[in-house]
Amino acid sequence: SRMRLFVRTRVDPAALASAVSGEIRSLDPNLPLSEVKTMDERVGDAMWRTRVGAWLLSAFAALALALTAIGIFGVMAQTVVQRTSEIGIRMALGAQRRDVLRLVLGSAARVTSAGLVVGVVVALAVTRVVASLLYDVQPHDPTTFGLVAALLGCVALLACYIPARRATRVDAVVALRSE
Repeated sequence: SRMRLFVRTRVDPAALASAVSGEIRSLDPNLPLSEVKTMDERVGDAMWRTRVGAWLLSAFAALALALTAIGIFGVMAQTVVQRTSEIGIRMALGAQRRDVLRLVLGSAARVTSAGLVVGVVVALAVTRVVASLLYDVQPHDPTTFGLVAALLGCVALLACYIPARRATRVDAVVALRSE
């Protein structure tokens, strides 16, 4: 029902389109011409669903990363509140602010590391299921796994940093008095 003409050229295809249209009209002026496009435009039109899907997936991934950071921040803030008296005792016994910071960030790093190890193991197992959906990425690509783990680790530690800094400001006298 439709006829398509493809022209290969070494010059700019957009500049050649009007010349090809003019030549076709000179052969048959009654022949309707529509959708005169370059191959790049046709490929772009064919790929719009894929691009929208990739953009939506990226947006949801960014949202999930933000929610993860907020959740980690909340858990660490609650942990610091629960450990206020312990931190106050440590400060009263001579612990420096950097020691308290190291204590809180160290415990966060241990939990984050354990979570990353479990996450990588689960992701390696799940790649068999999603291998058919991957484009231009190998299912067990170590670079991708490493970069994602590093990104998630950095986000987790940054989310823990504010509660850890708050822990360094605990006044030992106030913390012990509230107990």
